[in-house]
Amino acid sequence: MAVECVSNRGRLVVFSAPSGTGKSTVARMVRERIVDLGFSVSATTRAMRSGEQDGVDYHFLSRETFEQKILEGGFIEHEFFFGNFYGTLLDKTMEVVDSGKNLLLDLDVKGALNLKKLFGDQALLVFLKPPSLEVLASRLEGRSSEGPEALRIRLERAAMELSLADRFDYVVVNDDLEETVEAVTARISQFLSQS
Repeated sequence: MAVECVSNRGRLVVFSAPSGTGKSTVARMVRERIVDLGFSVSATTRAMRSGEQDGVDYHFLSRETFEQKILEGGFIEHEFFFGNFYGTLLDKTMEVVDSGKNLLLDLDVKGALNLKKLFGDQALLVFLKPPSLEVLASRLEGRSSEGPEALRIRLERAAMELSLADRFDYVVVNDDLEETVEAVTARISQFLSQS
C-alpha cells in the first residue's frame, strides 16, 4: 500500500544510523531548531513505568494486541528486544500525517526503507554515517557498556546498515556534530517547505 502525496498533508523525516553514530543527539538538536517537527511515539508491550503516560512516552499495548497488529500489518516496523515488542504503528503515523503535522522518526534501516515504500515522496530518509568503522568501534568501546561479543555484533550490524546507505535520500557523515546538525537541518527545512 502506497500513500498518495498530497501537499496539505504532513511529512515524515526518518533518521537511521548505526548505533554509536550520534543519531539521538543530532535528532534532538534538529528538533530544537525545527519547532514544527514532532517526534514519533513507539508502541511497546513492556510495562508502563512510574511517571510514564500512554500515548506520550509509548503506546502501551498488551502482547496479544501487539501480535494481532503484526498479523494485520499494523506496523511500519517492529522488533522483539529483551523480552518485549517495540514498533511504529502505521495508523498513528497516518493520523499525524493526515492532520498536516510533520513527524520525525528514529528507525532502523529496514524500518526506514519500509516506511519509504509506504509513504514515497511524503518521507525523507536521512542516514547518518560514522567517519569510519574504526571510529565507530572506538566510540562504542568508549561507552564501556558492552562486552566484546556485543561489540562484534553491533559492528557487523553497522556494516550491513552502511551497505544500504545509498538507498536513502540524504546521507551525511557525522564527523563534526555542529556541521552535521546544520547540514541536516537545512536539508530537512528544504524538504518540509516543498509543496
